[in-house]
Amino acid sequence: MGERPIGKSAMEGAWGKVTCTKLVLPRRRESSLAPAFAGEQDMATDVTVEEIPHRNPRVDEPQATAYPQLMTLRPFHLAFPVHDLAAARTFYGATLGCPEGRSSDHWIDFDLFGHQIVAHLDPSAKPVAVANAVDGHAVPVPHFGVVLTMEDWTTLSERVTAAGVQFGIAPYIRFKGQPGEQATMFFYDPSGNALEFKAFANDDMIFAT
Repeated sequence: MGERPIGKSAMEGAWGKVTCTKLVLPRRRESSLAPAFAGEQDMATDVTVEEIPHRNPRVDEPQATAYPQLMTLRPFHLAFPVHDLAAARTFYGATLGCPEGRSSDHWIDFDLFGHQIVAHLDPSAKPVAVANAVDGHAVPVPHFGVVLTMEDWTTLSERVTAAGVQFGIAPYIRFKGQPGEQATMFFYDPSGNALEFKAFANDDMIFAT
């Protein structure tokens, strides 16, 4: 005689504890000559109830993402406008130390700490002058950059300081003593694009709340 499982789920809240209850019941008696009649009764038996642990990805695996197959981070790509390609080449190449990739008369690829950024020539582009208050500072929006190791962040801050780059927000520790504590700095490229570079003593704090 076989068994047929019937599954039932019980959830506590949208992302709370989840368990599954499996009820195991007997199959109807089957004849080797014909299927069971509609009025035929199941053979008496006890019902087995078994609690099956169920993993909740939000609770049991806090590092789970929408793309679990991506086991390593992939390079990010960003294209942005600049007024002057020669000035951009000097700033991103010589000042920040970004290796140069492909280029044309209208754009230049740079390797920004392993990420692909592309400066596109647009003489008419004007930077957006918007700022939001964060930790008592006026943070320029939009901005882009990279989360570095603390060692690389320190090296970069010393490099741009020595090059005479004017900081929008000078290097300092933001959210000190709070979740998400980080070293950060803001500065601008020659076309007025805002960049932020930050670092965490513990990368587990990047998305801390």
